[in-house]
Amino acid sequence: MHKYLLAVVFCWLALGANAERAEFQVVLKNNRFSPAEVQVPANSLLWLVIENKGDSAEEFTSKDLHRGKIIAAGKTEKIKIGPLKAGSYHFSGAFNPETAQGVVIAK
Repeated sequence: MHKYLLAVVFCWLALGANAERAEFQVVLKNNRFSPAEVQVPANSLLWLVIENKGDSAEEFTSKDLHRGKIIAAGKTEKIKIGPLKAGSYHFSGAFNPETAQGVVIAK
């Protein structure tokens, strides 16, 4: 019984240590993401923190990251991503796809 309890506590502590996610800030203004290129560590859990400083809502969308989220004007949203293999992952604004473009590069 004690070995089982010790194993559960150890796993809980290990998961807690790994639960922290680095945050990467992106600003949406004038229908553009800035920075448009976000470099992140590969094989890590992280947050993209998107702040919409525009006058209208935008939908962050990424088929590569399997994520989508509407971000109201003047609001900030956190989007969980990762762990990502090394590579490039494109994202865009669904309402302004011509200008609202970006890429996450995992290294």
